[in-house]
Amino acid sequence: MLGWSQELLARNAGVSRQTIVDFERSLRVPIANNLAAIVTALEGAGIEFIPENGGGAGVRFRNPSGSS
Repeated sequence: MLGWSQELLARNAGVSRQTIVDFERSLRVPIANNLAAIVTALEGAGIEFIPENGGGAGVRFRNPSGSS
């Protein structure tokens, strides 16, 4: 969605690129603080995480007006 490289996501989240690589390959789940940093970086770039609501969890770009 953002077109970010693994390196750019890692830099924006303050984690190692290997953390991103391993997570994408399902080799491991990042520790809680790294996962939170990844989520924060993505949210800061305008990504909104949609919780399970019967239709499935997902992601979308946040509405610029702030309303859903």
